Amino acid sequence: MDSGGPSAGPDMSGEEDIDLYELLGIDKDASQDQIKKAYRKAALLHHPDKVPEDRREESEAKFKAVSQAYEILKDEDKRHLYDTHGMAAFDPSRGGPGGPGGVEVDLNDILSQMFGMGMGGPGGPGGGPRRPRRGPDEDQPYKVTLEELYKGKTVKFSANKQVVCGTCKGSGAKANVKPQQCEKCRGAGMAEAFRQVGPGLVRKETVICDRCEGSGNFYKEKDRCKKCKGKRTTSETKVLEIYIPRGSQNGERIVLEGEADQFPDQTPGDIVFHLAEEPHDNFTRIGNDLSAELNVTLAEALGGFSRTVLTHLDGRGIHIERPRGQILRPGDILKVPGEGMPHKRGEAKGDLYLIVNVEFPEDGWLKDDKEYDALNKLLPPPPPPIEAEEVDEVEYEEVDSLDSMGANSSDPRFGGGEWEDEDEDDGQPQCQPQ
Repeated sequence: MDSGGPSAGPDMSGEEDIDLYELLGIDKDASQDQIKKAYRKAALLHHPDKVPEDRREESEAKFKAVSQAYEILKDEDKRHLYDTHGMAAFDPSRGGPGGPGGVEVDLNDILSQMFGMGMGGPGGPGGGPRRPRRGPDEDQPYKVTLEELYKGKTVKFSANKQVVCGTCKGSGAKANVKPQQCEKCRGAGMAEAFRQVGPGLVRKETVICDRCEGSGNFYKEKDRCKKCKGKRTTSETKVLEIYIPRGSQNGERIVLEGEADQFPDQTPGDIVFHLAEEPHDNFTRIGNDLSAELNVTLAEALGGFSRTVLTHLDGRGIHIERPRGQILRPGDILKVPGEGMPHKRGEAKGDLYLIVNVEFPEDGWLKDDKEYDALNKLLPPPPPPIEAEEVDEVEYEEVDSLDSMGANSSDPRFGGGEWEDEDEDDGQPQCQPQ
């Protein structure tokens, strides 16, 4: 309904929070582009002009709901307020930015029309118990080695977290003490503040009240809970455990549901670990496949070999047999089926690709003339000499790369200077056509 009507908004004291992300069918970490696409899809689906007359009233309610959800989530400041405080942040009666310049649609009323899910307490519209607001998730990177991803791992660790004070049950006060309304925020839990955004520029924004720490209530020091000292939560150390399944991928999420910090009147969020795969000295992973360098001597490249060539991620040796006469050249690739990363589901594995690197002997290794002659007899003969009318014997030097190639060119495309036109005016008098 329109907030300009006679109803100024629902009673938020017994409000059940609305999940705007669920309303648009997106995740809490959705990007602005994903939010916009979800809104366009939902708005088109529920547009009143697109449905029969008998469904128009319901469609209008749904259309207003998704429109308000989009108005909040597309604005990063409003989105932050919603993520932190829920829809209470937009209720003018509690100091939120609703009303002029704020969010004007009464989502409680709209969703009551849509689903019959009134948000008042017992006796209020729709009745039913209040659903606590969900606290924020905690995102943490977790470094893992390729060996751990190959074999899987269970990790136990101690974590400090905030829990609702067991003595005062989250009120922050001693027993039988009535709270006083916070004078700064007038019980809203949020207050207006000015933040400098540039030289001579300030912006007014809504922040958590620093006097009551968002509770809306204030207690004198003598009335505060002795255990939490009025903060409503205490610190607790808890042993947590995560399981990393074998075959997990870089960037995957491991979720510990409900293990984030606790806050009064909220269900705790999740701790979300994002797996960060560390680079490996020997293996490179692409999907479920692995690649590694296979170093062979020149003798092995020419004459074959049978040996263990590397140690796999689980400690097993990988043995390769190369028949004599099958030459290995630098850059050749040998595929070993079923020796890549395990799939998360089932017993299948990816493949292992071995990239051949031929290790040549050091300079000066062959000094004996007899050995040189014997080697020449074993190796294929050189190509026939090139016949030319004129032959120049030149000197050469070894370089590490082709980076300097083209540097002496006059073509600027290859690192040289600008083109010079031989016919360009050199300052001498020119003949004039008659």
